[in-house]
Amino acid sequence: MSHVENEKKKLLNRLKRLKGQIEALERAIEEDRECARVLQQATSCRGALDGFIAEVIEDHIREHMIDPGTSRDDPRTVAAEELVEIVHTYLT
Repeated sequence: MSHVENEKKKLLNRLKRLKGQIEALERAIEEDRECARVLQQATSCRGALDGFIAEVIEDHIREHMIDPGTSRDDPRTVAAEELVEIVHTYLT
């Protein structure tokens, strides 16, 4: 997964933020916070993980489906860019 290697710092930063959110969720449960607060924190964690997944998928598409030597108007490039937009719409 060489494309992950290229974006390693960005992905690790996302995971560190996600780790902090999960730790906050754990604290909320340990401190018997109200259900609405726990659910809000859990939803934030899910959103952060979805964002991470979307980023990895986007990097994969750009690395393996888009030929940098082709025109931006190439049908395959257009389709790959549309797929990136669909992924972001669905996951973020």
